[in-house]
Amino acid sequence: MEPLQVDIVHFYPRENAQPHNTMKYEVVNDENPTTTIVRRGQPFNGVVRFNRPYDEATDIVQLVFSIGDRPSMDTMGKMFIRRDAAPDKHAWSANLLDLPEPNTLSFNVSSPVTAAVGAWALRVVTWQRGSQERTYYDFDQDIYILFNPWIPDDQTYMEDTALLQEYVLNDVGKVWVGPVKTTRGKPWMYGQFDAVVLPACMFMLDRADVPFNQRGDPVKMTRAISRIVNSNDDGGVLVGRWDGQYEDGTAPSDWTGSVDILAQFLETQDSVPYGQCWVFAGVVTAVCRALGIPSRVVSNLVSAHDANSTLTVDKYYSETMEELGYDPSNAEPEQTDSIWNYHVWNDVWMARPDLTAGYGGWQAIDATPQETSKGVYQCGPAPLEAIKQGVIGMNYDVEFMLASVNADLMRWRIDPSEETGYSMVDSNTYHIGRMVLTKKPYVFDPNGDGDREDITEQYKYREGTASERLALMNGVRVSERAKRYYAVASNLQNDVTFNLRDVDTVPIGKDFRVTVDIENTSNEGRNIKASLSTTSVFYNGVRAGVIKKVEGKMFVGANKKEQISILVKSDDYLPKLVEYCNIKISAMAIVEETKQSWADDDDFQIIKPNISIKFNEDLIIGQPGVALLSFTNPLDQTLTGCEFRLTSSGIAGRTLKLSPSDVAPLEPVSVEIPIQPSKLGKINFVATFKSVELKDINGAASAEVFEG
Repeated sequence: MEPLQVDIVHFYPRENAQPHNTMKYEVVNDENPTTTIVRRGQPFNGVVRFNRPYDEATDIVQLVFSIGDRPSMDTMGKMFIRRDAAPDKHAWSANLLDLPEPNTLSFNVSSPVTAAVGAWALRVVTWQRGSQERTYYDFDQDIYILFNPWIPDDQTYMEDTALLQEYVLNDVGKVWVGPVKTTRGKPWMYGQFDAVVLPACMFMLDRADVPFNQRGDPVKMTRAISRIVNSNDDGGVLVGRWDGQYEDGTAPSDWTGSVDILAQFLETQDSVPYGQCWVFAGVVTAVCRALGIPSRVVSNLVSAHDANSTLTVDKYYSETMEELGYDPSNAEPEQTDSIWNYHVWNDVWMARPDLTAGYGGWQAIDATPQETSKGVYQCGPAPLEAIKQGVIGMNYDVEFMLASVNADLMRWRIDPSEETGYSMVDSNTYHIGRMVLTKKPYVFDPNGDGDREDITEQYKYREGTASERLALMNGVRVSERAKRYYAVASNLQNDVTFNLRDVDTVPIGKDFRVTVDIENTSNEGRNIKASLSTTSVFYNGVRAGVIKKVEGKMFVGANKKEQISILVKSDDYLPKLVEYCNIKISAMAIVEETKQSWADDDDFQIIKPNISIKFNEDLIIGQPGVALLSFTNPLDQTLTGCEFRLTSSGIAGRTLKLSPSDVAPLEPVSVEIPIQPSKLGKINFVATFKSVELKDINGAASAEVFEG
């Protein structure tokens, strides 16, 4: 008898998607889907039709799954379709289910729970028992096998599987941005189910030469993702830029989500300009969730960048308390410690069989290129438990992450009378890592912060508690360099107290006042030299320009109180603001009689309006509708070069842009954007607005789409 010839192979993309939690992928919902998306370690069904009836006694059917161009033992699965094939979680198997028609057999395939994640190819080989003649059939459709956090044997398994609705299946989120007092949730569309995302992920992993036999290990995969979402080493997804010059690309604040970035990367096969930390983090979460790794975006408010591994952030001042913009103790002065208003990275969830017990669960990874790790710009996965306990020997980059959330801020003054050449001004144990925030599961609050979750205690013990000091000192004890810095932090004798008052929220266009209260608690008068300045800063702490500065000498009598203050008018700061409107207040003082010195600073963000998104009627699937976007120009100047951008994964075209005419001072602006809903149920919208004079205006909304 002639060998079996394969006529057709079919994998029921939609029916398999249901038990595999992959129903949301757009390609599975095409009219006639051809792409199969399943999760590893779990059976999926298929059918094969032959040119003649299948004879169980003499016909042999072998399935050969492979990934990559040079498959090996780890990246290939060979199995015979046979009855009662016992599924084994570490091996491939194919079980013959029944013969619905004489020429057809239906079967299910189980992949190992450690299978490499990505696009697998399938070859069907048929022959007859005792014959050497083989017939080959190559299946020409995509079969994606993903991580499976729903099953206990997968390394990404999350015990509370309800949380996977948020950390794998939710395609919209929030990123908390801005200084502590004025932080706000910026809405972001991850869009991990968009048709372009999985192909973009495959291109990204290939571009970075991630070996196929490592693509089943979430530790290696997330470390690689942290490297290839930035373009510093290997033509990765996004080019980072922080100087406000974005004319030859897209400004970081204009992006509304990850899909447009991944689509541009895949289409141009070139790194996309430009990203900043929350853009990197938004793309990382889209990629991780698309591949099945639970992920969340994390914002650390007041984040340290410890450039010299001292577990401190050091600020230096001259003898007369002028701030130096560099680190005189560092061999490379341009490598200075810095404090970012906020910094955004990601947590990913997995077991850590490569470490001692107790370090599984959330792991921090950071795709923003700040420091190299093993020679390239990658960071993590660092177990949150190791960061919290100060165990800096753990893989990977725990020391860097520990400093980010828990370094002490130390201020030093050049002092020739000291052996080291510096005296300590003060040491602040509370300043760094004020709050670590993420989006609360199951909630999306388009207009407020009802979806904000404080996870600081997952990263460190409460500030000032014995456990928090102990965890930091654990790290210090292991680092020779850090030990020297902490040894100097002795108690300083101070008899004049200074207090920099908090600035209340300042809406854009309004004036504000900065005040320092001074109290002399000694029985003698004190001469004090003080300076007070306001500076416009980028969110990573880099100064853009001085807005207003006062300095002078004052006498404070015994047991008396005084204050110095400056009024900053909108005309002073508006021309000097840079993106995101962050302002830093710096205050410094030195007491002539005792050489006591003091410095403090504070950051806040000028508040801007939000975009309101409304719909003039019910949204019906497939029917044209209108989104009404509006806000009021808060400036007493005309806005020119205006553009609104509206994104939703539930509308045709995904991202729509509209450029209204100039907006008069203090006047409302509103535009009508035609939309056509393409999905039923609740869909989310994210909007941004930019103009020459006013940027980074955001808004979000949720709406219900009904049947016609």
